[in-house]
Amino acid sequence: MDRVDFEVAHAKDFPGTGYDLVTFFDCLHDMGDPVGAARHVLTALAPGGSWMIVEPFANDRVEDNLNPIGRVFYSASTLLCTPASLSQEVGLALGAQAGEARMKKVVTEGGFSQFRRAAETPFNLIYEARP
Repeated sequence: MDRVDFEVAHAKDFPGTGYDLVTFFDCLHDMGDPVGAARHVLTALAPGGSWMIVEPFANDRVEDNLNPIGRVFYSASTLLCTPASLSQEVGLALGAQAGEARMKKVVTEGGFSQFRRAAETPFNLIYEARP
């Protein structure tokens, strides 16, 4: 374990640079300033590095999310995700059902030029962003 450290820090000011991989698990949609977080990740990555973003599975259109899982995610978003974001700086409020197009917009506004869906499960979408 001499090559791994675990720290708790804010997404917009975590320490260090030169990371080959930065990961966010089920949190970008909860942030008040996800674009600011994206900008910080961009500065922290090493050349050739990647940002892995795991988010709740969401289609871009509301009607495509009206299934049992989507209904649970909308409920959680209304009671937890959206109020959490609104209570923070900027308060963008993406919610748990942000959808891939919205996530791509946040990431590219943060300065990334490459964004793709790397994998999916019935519950999550896994994205990769590169400078």
